[in-house]
Amino acid sequence: MKVKIHTLFQYLLETTNSAPEAIVGFSLSGSPKLGDYLPDLDPEQSLDWNNRDFRGLPELREHVLAQAGLFGTCTTADVLITAGAAEANYLAIMQTLEPGDEIILETPGWPQADVLAKAIGAKITRIQRHEADNWHLPIDQIANAVTSQTKMIFLTNPNNPTGDLLSSDEIGQLVRIADPVGAWLLIDEVYAGLEWDGPRAPSVAGMYQRGITTGSVSKALGLQGLRTGWLICPDPQLLMDAIILRENSSEIMNIMGEVIAEIALRPDRYRAAMDKARGEGRSNLAQMNAWVDAQNQLSWVSPRAGLIGLARLPDGIDSDEFARTLLADPYRTFLLPGSAYDQPNHIRLGVGGGASVNLKDGLDRVAKALQNWDYQPC
Repeated sequence: MKVKIHTLFQYLLETTNSAPEAIVGFSLSGSPKLGDYLPDLDPEQSLDWNNRDFRGLPELREHVLAQAGLFGTCTTADVLITAGAAEANYLAIMQTLEPGDEIILETPGWPQADVLAKAIGAKITRIQRHEADNWHLPIDQIANAVTSQTKMIFLTNPNNPTGDLLSSDEIGQLVRIADPVGAWLLIDEVYAGLEWDGPRAPSVAGMYQRGITTGSVSKALGLQGLRTGWLICPDPQLLMDAIILRENSSEIMNIMGEVIAEIALRPDRYRAAMDKARGEGRSNLAQMNAWVDAQNQLSWVSPRAGLIGLARLPDGIDSDEFARTLLADPYRTFLLPGSAYDQPNHIRLGVGGGASVNLKDGLDRVAKALQNWDYQPC
């Protein structure tokens, strides 16, 4: 079947040229400049592919294992470098699901798996996260939903877009749910390392033979433009299947993405970058929490991890209408409507972008739009 566009990407496509003056919803840390890496780049670097390994630069794959805490559990043979976590998810889903297979998804959650599963013709079971439960994943409902036909459970941890966080024990429960039916357990970790409430959870690739961990340098390190991510799985056939599919799509990684990502993930540099990202994220999150608390018309569950969360609009305000109004004069401010995550009475707020995003200006404009909105509360 044809892959259909999802609401999130459609809204981004439609608003790319809107030229907002403020953005409330940065979903990644402040982005470094190329000049930050020039001292470590070799001007004689060939622009051919890495000519060393189709899985990606070996030293980069070592860094990936290190940041995921998987040294001694997984090896570099278990790591495939990909064009972001999105390609990693794509390769895993397309090579494991067949028409009629069952996949269990969370909602709200990252919509990519839903789009691909529909195109494949898989049967989709959606497990609802509820705001009243602080958006926490109801693992008992996943246990009840699993059948002998369940081929994959797809989750994000930290959750994208609510910022909820699964613990080590809870991931262990999920493994015990997936294992008896031989289901793949894919957990997208693009926000791992940005935990505000609780430790980083272990990567599922180190806990389960059919565990698939995906991640990237896009969010926590702000290196979205490199399009460099990874897939980690101890099952050698899954890795080979992913390599085969990539050979028929993107074929190989871009060398500059690999080289700069390797520099960014070197232990000393990575620690410093993550300390900076966490410091700036905490500062913006404190500002956001104080602002939400001051709004009589708005509420949210503050994210436990990551850089985004969902805020509930007052009754009578549709998120699409509000977002488009906010994008126009006199507000000229971008935010993402909650409809992108099947939450039409919410908006996505973000605390990324570091100190340079002038978050206060954007929040002032959102507050003004709320004050000026003509609506009738229920």
